[in-house]
Amino acid sequence: MFGLRTALVALALLIPSLVKADDLYIYTDGALAPGWEDWSWSSTLDFNATDLFEGTSSISVTSDAWAALSVKLEGTFLNYAGLKFDVAGPNPDVSISIQSTTDNNESPTIPLSAFGQTITSGSFTSLLMDFSALPGVGSPLGNDSWDRITFQAGGNGATVRTWPHLLPTADHFVQYHLDNIVLVESIIITPEFLSAEPLANDVIAITTKGAVNFSDVSITLNQKALTVESSDTYTPIDTPAKTITYLTLASSLSPGTLLITAGNSTFNWTLPSVQHASIVQSVKRPINPYIYGVNFPTSASYIEHLGVTMSRWGGNAVTAYNPFGGFTNAGNDWYFENRASDSADDWVGWVQGAGSATMLTVPALDWVSKDASSYSYPRSVYPDQGGFDPFNSDAGNGLFPNGSYVTPVPDQNNVYVPWNTSAAKQWLSGMQNKPTIVTIDNEIEIASNTHQDMHPVPISYDEELSRVIDFATAAKEAIPNVLVGAPSTCSWWYYWTSSVGYSDTTAHSNIDFLPWFLQQMEAYEKANGTRLLDYLDIHYYFQADTSADDAAAKALRLRMSRSLWDTSYVDESWVGVDPQNHQSNPTVVELVPRFKTLIDMNYPGTKLSIGEWSSTKDTDITGGLVTVDSLGIFGQYGVDSATYWATPDELGPVGLAYWLYRGYGTYFGNSSAQVNLSNPQPDILGLYAGTENGTLSLVIINKDPAVPVAWDLTNVPFGKYFMRHFGGAAGIAKWQTNITLSANNYIVVPPYTAVFLKQL
Repeated sequence: MFGLRTALVALALLIPSLVKADDLYIYTDGALAPGWEDWSWSSTLDFNATDLFEGTSSISVTSDAWAALSVKLEGTFLNYAGLKFDVAGPNPDVSISIQSTTDNNESPTIPLSAFGQTITSGSFTSLLMDFSALPGVGSPLGNDSWDRITFQAGGNGATVRTWPHLLPTADHFVQYHLDNIVLVESIIITPEFLSAEPLANDVIAITTKGAVNFSDVSITLNQKALTVESSDTYTPIDTPAKTITYLTLASSLSPGTLLITAGNSTFNWTLPSVQHASIVQSVKRPINPYIYGVNFPTSASYIEHLGVTMSRWGGNAVTAYNPFGGFTNAGNDWYFENRASDSADDWVGWVQGAGSATMLTVPALDWVSKDASSYSYPRSVYPDQGGFDPFNSDAGNGLFPNGSYVTPVPDQNNVYVPWNTSAAKQWLSGMQNKPTIVTIDNEIEIASNTHQDMHPVPISYDEELSRVIDFATAAKEAIPNVLVGAPSTCSWWYYWTSSVGYSDTTAHSNIDFLPWFLQQMEAYEKANGTRLLDYLDIHYYFQADTSADDAAAKALRLRMSRSLWDTSYVDESWVGVDPQNHQSNPTVVELVPRFKTLIDMNYPGTKLSIGEWSSTKDTDITGGLVTVDSLGIFGQYGVDSATYWATPDELGPVGLAYWLYRGYGTYFGNSSAQVNLSNPQPDILGLYAGTENGTLSLVIINKDPAVPVAWDLTNVPFGKYFMRHFGGAAGIAKWQTNITLSANNYIVVPPYTAVFLKQL
């Protein structure tokens, strides 16, 4: 239960004395320090920004996808202890690397999320990277002729993509700020009590940095001193800059005023009256393990650390994947450019070798990429375009400046080669490593948008059905035991309507698309004696707008999981006011029950897969908590497979949601046990129970940003439990310990926290 990945050190310090005379300044105010050069690319930089600063100015950075602020020293920097910098922005998707331009060596790439701190737009957070144990890997930087430091944006620019089917692609960017960038000669950690929270039945969890003195800690409840019976200290290898100490009290917690004094810090909590619930392990339903899936896991260790059970090879780029050449094209996600691709066969092999099942997307249009360099909209042919690749100024985005599609349609032969079922069958039958599930393409109902260059004509009901039948037949012939998922529809709108529009629905007796699709697949089986469709595969993205990411948006994000199950929850988006379909209760999504019913009505025996879904904010604690909630719902309501889009950061809030349920071989139960709530409050609370061979596991979520919750949990046995948690004042880290539950009538979970408990 205590398997751990290799180390990182990520310190967040606000210590003015850290910068000394022997430190090497890179930037303070107005300009780079003498000796430093600007080697940035594809970014808009202002080295004298005054909209947010410490001192007199800061660096404002606006980065498109993969763009970077990069600085180079005239000389080398050796024998420094770390890199200190201040950063502000909406949890920017930025990674740091250190290079030697002499020998082209480079450090591991270190995402800002590895520092374990929440970075906000309105003020600076001071971070310190310890070169003796780099964040995310734990290894030292080592000796080399280091002379360059790069802050590089991710694939969506320096922002997390929250509206994957609504935003214009290839145009993602956000502004963030850097200030006081310094290479420090030495690191001095000032001892500090960082947080103290009530947890479980009789535990106070205290996070610290440095060598604090626990004799300075006192605890009172309703002005009565509490006695500490024992303590256990734990330092996550992932985030060793902070340590947590669990103080077990001699008596249980109870409602009232809890006051924790630790050194010069005071932590005051009002413990509430209890919420009542009962757990019934004998009433249960199996949980399909495939619900704990992601798209494109990064490594075998990633699969182990997060307990990934299903891995998907998917997304817009796989529509054009050419397995015979190793090429692909991401369509309008990236300027319709061909590029080299990893081998799907090799990918299936190493992923399955790491213990995860696989879901492989099979191209089902008429073209795949012919090489790794061609592109559909060269400036030399189409000069009047709205945007061009910052790394290839000749490759355009296929749109006129007014947003309409460039015409005439390019000759597909310039970029692609023909593809058909024979080619698909040849590829699949020749694979050395066979996938668990294949899906028939990816969101081809919107191919006239995402892949306008290869399929400019909107896809109708009939065309999509024909392609699914043809390529599913080829897949089943090539790999007789493979399971097939389709049609991998992108979003709520297209569940019911094709790209052709309402006229297509009218032409099909006003039957919405997915119910019609299920009917046709059942009719095919009855006529031919072969089931081609094993999984109805859909993609689901919460439709409500949480892009403001303020307090109201965060609360909305945490409520949105109700759309997965709640028959009374009117969706807080356009869905709630413009139903656009012929379904019952059309303003209520109730995704899983709705599709379970549609399957039972139209093609019984078909499983339900959610091939893509997202929290809408991977870097925020609310993104992590809504992911914990969603995974619990998937198990409780019987989803058969689900894969997160795309690859959660292992150390970020969403990655920790997977770790909570499945990390390092300690799993939530394989069946969902019945949970009875006396006062359900799904907007702010979540409670899930698992059972396996009589062993109980619980996941408890407190979505309230400020107030603890306390539970009276009937039928939860006393005794020893393994506990994991993240969030709250303790922060984003893999916190864990063993506890003894001495009572079940007052179990506390701090604000913005998810807790996992499993009987030992």
